[in-house]
Amino acid sequence: MINVRRGHERGHFNHGWLDTFHTFSFADYYDPDFMGFRALRVINEDRVAPGRGFGTHGHANMEIITYIVEGALEHKDSTGSGSVIRPGDVQHMSAGSGIRHSEFNASKTDPVHLYQIWILPNVEGIDPGYEDHTFDRAATRNRLEPLVTPNGRDGSLSMSQDASLYAALLSPGKSLQYDIAAGRHAWLQIVRGAVSIGPHALEAGDGAAISGERSISLTGSTESEILLFDLA
Repeated sequence: MINVRRGHERGHFNHGWLDTFHTFSFADYYDPDFMGFRALRVINEDRVAPGRGFGTHGHANMEIITYIVEGALEHKDSTGSGSVIRPGDVQHMSAGSGIRHSEFNASKTDPVHLYQIWILPNVEGIDPGYEDHTFDRAATRNRLEPLVTPNGRDGSLSMSQDASLYAALLSPGKSLQYDIAAGRHAWLQIVRGAVSIGPHALEAGDGAAISGERSISLTGSTESEILLFDLA
């Protein structure tokens, strides 16, 4: 079963400095039909104005992943970690027993476009932590590259949940197949371009919840960028 979540149906708020879309219920957006999918709790697509951002605030017991589409994002947190991430970088923060952090557009002239993802952990109260990684975007060309996994395999970052996040760049007319183990589920998020999955044509901002399928085939209609979550 493939259930499509159209991008234009997401919660949308434009605060001037922040233009944001919420796939699932978040902050002032509430839809009882979209509270998350499996352990996936938040997919926010954010565009942050130059020099603006999220001041210091706290989280606990959440696995938080940030994926940059365009621009640069500066991160600082209470573990003493700090970095600037750009396209080709992925950031993972385990909020654990509690962490405080800030995130700001690192540019004074250009917006930053990002996805922030929250995944419920399978263990609560762990020590908070931060890590980031630059992955080889060329390795994602017509191939799913693991970015964050339970065990940090193949150079990916590691999180406290039985879930894996992959990224791929799809060339027009190219296809890739992903096999889903029995009893598992997947979520597909279109970052850029247009992709078909079975009979469904998806565009940037669209997502799809996938259950009861043993294999999916994804075909790029245009130059496209996708995120794929494999979930228990």
